[in-house]
Amino acid sequence: MQTLLHFLSQTGFAHLTLGNLGMIAIGIFFVTLAIRKDYEPLLLVPIGFGAIAGNLAVVPGMSLSVYDPGSVLSYLYYGVTAGIYPPLIFLGIGAMTDFSAMLSNPKLVLLGAAAQVGIFATLIGALWLGFSPTEAASIGIIGGADGPTAIFLSAKLAPHLLGAIAIAAYSYMALVPVIQPPIMKALTTREERLIRMKAPRKVSKWERILFPVGAFIICTLIAPGALVLVGMLCFGNLLRESGVTERLANTARTALIDIVTILLGFCVGASTQAQTFLTPRSVGVFALGAASFAVATMSGVLFAKFMNLFLAEGNKINPLIGAAGVSAVPDSARVAQVVGQREDPNNFLLMHAMAPNVAGVIGSAIAAGVLWSVLVK
Repeated sequence: MQTLLHFLSQTGFAHLTLGNLGMIAIGIFFVTLAIRKDYEPLLLVPIGFGAIAGNLAVVPGMSLSVYDPGSVLSYLYYGVTAGIYPPLIFLGIGAMTDFSAMLSNPKLVLLGAAAQVGIFATLIGALWLGFSPTEAASIGIIGGADGPTAIFLSAKLAPHLLGAIAIAAYSYMALVPVIQPPIMKALTTREERLIRMKAPRKVSKWERILFPVGAFIICTLIAPGALVLVGMLCFGNLLRESGVTERLANTARTALIDIVTILLGFCVGASTQAQTFLTPRSVGVFALGAASFAVATMSGVLFAKFMNLFLAEGNKINPLIGAAGVSAVPDSARVAQVVGQREDPNNFLLMHAMAPNVAGVIGSAIAAGVLWSVLVK
């Protein structure tokens, strides 16, 4: 009987709390959202299932969770806390990204830069609410809508908020098709949404090869903290564009990024153990993250409208593509395309939107590097 009672005390049922049940419900909701609505399934399915796993195995004395030293999950989670997984994802992103749209119309890079205003505006807001400078910087980077960058920076500056920041960043990335369209329509007129842009010029092979090398050198000199993220992004792109390393590029953009996405998503989900995750600060992170993402979207759209004041007719920018300045690649670019085609089914904005979209990836990585450089002790 004593053995039986001891066994029962060691089951998951004996240690489940309302917080655990709540997080399990959220994990199931994420999985359902991914399957039923097709919202970022490659992210939400691993994160959702990880959240379920992280809140089931909460048994004192047994090393099971990501927070238990020596557990299998803690070793996998080390790739998150040490900032190993994000650069590998950037390598894959670089290998699958075509920067031609940005190179053909360099002024659209400014839209990617403008969207980073959300990061610094939220940083100021977080400081005002009482967060420390390192915490505020980690929260602000959520506005870049770049999960790997948010994880990388928070692992360096505010590891105690890593779980909340990672979940917030990936949640808002997945909800891009829900969050952005109302903001885009509210800030633009129908006439602006109907603007048709000139077809991008053809970019030479040598331009595509020289860009990752030159961009890496310039960005790293400006923000040394961006060395790893921008370096891996540009290295992956060089593998793609060089024409002589197709096997490596194909591995980086398929098998490697898929494996790392599985590990990163599951571990981030498993870190949402209610006993550690459900705190007032986590709620603050989610609220500020939403504000950061909204401000980033608004900044891109409004800056596109500002640029149009100085552009001649025929060279105007459709302001919808300004929302693609957040670095949720390629979802925010697709949203610009979808919203534009609701007004004019024959208006194709995707290639134009990819320019600020990929610029936003570089911009958020540089912003993270600048914040790390300034706040590192």
